[in-house]
Amino acid sequence: MTAVSPALVLAVALGGGLGASARFVVDGLVRTRWSGVLPLATVLINVTGSLAIGLLGGAAAFHGLGPTWLVVSTTGFCGGYTTFSTAMVETVRLVQADEWRWAVLNAFGSLMLCVAAAAAGMGVMWVTGT
Repeated sequence: MTAVSPALVLAVALGGGLGASARFVVDGLVRTRWSGVLPLATVLINVTGSLAIGLLGGAAAFHGLGPTWLVVSTTGFCGGYTTFSTAMVETVRLVQADEWRWAVLNAFGSLMLCVAAAAAGMGVMWVTGT
């Protein structure tokens, strides 16, 4: 466990700000190109963030990424980048718009894709670390 120092808190906060900024940019880029019912920007952000968390977790487990970098990159950057709460709000909005099929696809599809992406990231790092 990494000791919580003021520098670590600042680094996690900075990482979170950078992650949130990256989410803002990606969301804007996707929304200018996608006008469908499914909130594709949020799905893409959460899946790529989950992949990054898997890669980083694998880097820590199999390649010696230190605990400080793991906390800053996963809790900080990836925590600011990914957005489970937005995914659920968008699911509720789909239900309110009577788009039940899209709501179910968004909720369960996002969950499955995110878990698969995190597992894939860990798998890639495991394969490259052996």
